Amino acid sequence: MNAIAANQLKMRGVSALDEGLQDEPEAMITVRGKSQYVVMRIEQYHYFREMELEAALLEARRDIENGDVIQESAEAHVNRVSNE
Repeated sequence: MNAIAANQLKMRGVSALDEGLQDEPEAMITVRGKSQYVVMRIEQYHYFREMELEAALLEARRDIENGDVIQESAEAHVNRVSNE
């Protein structure tokens, strides 16, 4: 993963990001030599969000398949989570 120093980002702005993301989908932003942030192109972000949602859907389907669900009214749900 490419590293972009915060000072370089401050001086060069978006062009530093474009350069850092030229060869790889993510780039690390370092502050005083320590990794602090990760930046990526919006397409990569959308891909990660899609994968995250797919994983949540698979987990929910697995819970339903295993009977690890509770069917109740909204009022019963609020009472249950309020008392936990």
